[in-house]
Amino acid sequence: MMILYFGIGLLATIFGSLVGLGGGVVIKPILDAIGTYDLTTIGILSSFTVFSMAVVSTGKQMKKGFKVEKKMLVITAGSILGGVIGNLLFGIFLKSLNNEGFATAIQGFILAELLILVLFKEKFPKYHLKNYLLLFLIGMMLGTIASFLGIGGGPINVMVLVLLMNMDIKKAAVTSILIILLSQFAKLILIFLGVGFDRYDLSMLYVMIPGGILGGFIGAHFNHKLRHETIHKIFNTTIIALVVLNFYNVINSLV
Repeated sequence: MMILYFGIGLLATIFGSLVGLGGGVVIKPILDAIGTYDLTTIGILSSFTVFSMAVVSTGKQMKKGFKVEKKMLVITAGSILGGVIGNLLFGIFLKSLNNEGFATAIQGFILAELLILVLFKEKFPKYHLKNYLLLFLIGMMLGTIASFLGIGGGPINVMVLVLLMNMDIKKAAVTSILIILLSQFAKLILIFLGVGFDRYDLSMLYVMIPGGILGGFIGAHFNHKLRHETIHKIFNTTIIALVVLNFYNVINSLV
């Protein structure tokens, strides 16, 4: 089991750091499919692993010359607030449904639909927003979605950054990781200050976090080596696989 969870953390964060997926969007549906943990524990395992990846990936990108622009800081500030809001909404969502299987199905369906939109991002018009209030609200929306679904938000971040800020996919990938870093940090701090982590079985973090750190280094390294076109192909192929996996989880949760 330890080798399996290390492998999940490693592969998810390699893709996450390489193309801006974050890793959580891979970890969440895989852990749903395995079915060992409840939704809240899966969200925490995913957040810690993705946060670890985002720390090392962002640090490596900055060493290689990536500069944080003011508009990126505005978006990430919004994502911090969104991370808090999304976590609160998730708690209300679970309590109101009181049915883990149905909740998993709803999350999987929402995520699959969002990923389909991401897949067809090239069909939508592009803008170059500069208004700081709008950028803050966009960041808040991204952080809320990511925290509520327990995914980090990578592919959705990339789509929004490409469409609304006219970024190329490599820059969007790096900026997405920065957003993930801060939104997941906010989520984990909120849980720590609230109910804490003692009630959850987080034993697999001891192998998932090292996997996430190693994946962050590997993905960030190849982000600089590969061409835009190659990264775009990897991104789209991964999204298609995740759509299929999420629809499988929806059906499996309802049967």
